[in-house]
Amino acid sequence: MRTLLEGTRVSRSSVRGFAVASATAVTTVGAVVGIAAGGPAAAPNDNVEATAADSTLLADIPVGQQAQVQTASLTQQADAQSAQASAAAKKSAEEAARRQAARDAKSKKGAAEKAAKDRDLEKQSASRSTDRSTLQTQSSYTVAEVKAIARQIVPAGQFQCFSNIVENESSWNYRATNGSAYGLVQALPGTKMSSVAPDWQTNPATQIKWGLNYMNQRYGSPCGAWSFWLSHNSY
Repeated sequence: MRTLLEGTRVSRSSVRGFAVASATAVTTVGAVVGIAAGGPAAAPNDNVEATAADSTLLADIPVGQQAQVQTASLTQQADAQSAQASAAAKKSAEEAARRQAARDAKSKKGAAEKAAKDRDLEKQSASRSTDRSTLQTQSSYTVAEVKAIARQIVPAGQFQCFSNIVENESSWNYRATNGSAYGLVQALPGTKMSSVAPDWQTNPATQIKWGLNYMNQRYGSPCGAWSFWLSHNSY
């Protein structure tokens, strides 16, 4: 009976030693891994400290089981590090998406503002065109009146060049003739101006519109036409 009891105690002691050694091995491996990863070493708990003296019983555990204990601890550490890396990557991706969304919103806002500005410019241009097209006709016009009409039709930055050409071609006389040439800009022949309106012989606005279109199409602008005129005395 005594032999049986002693055998039982030995068996319990071995089991206890296995448990203590396992806990000690896991704690020791975890501490080593933590230090290798750059973190503080894990503080051993009270139970491990109380049984540290029994750590020599690790030798009683078969070699294969010791490797399993160590492998399990390393696997846990790897899983924890993988989870941290995944969380960091997710956070980084969310931050990148937030910044991209902010850039997209800013770009859309700028495009909307530009579109609104373009619409305003179109409305203003349409309004000016309406004003120009509704100029009242009359039986005769003074030079001052013709120039006033031209200022409403010709862009401000191009008016002086346009005026220089008209001054040299007709001295602002909308009925001026020179052979087949006719009007303020001396269209040759004068009938070309009928493409704007049939009143080309008596309406300075019609002549001015035709002349401006001609200068833009042929020379790019009235100033381009004036530059050509200075070299050739005609355009």
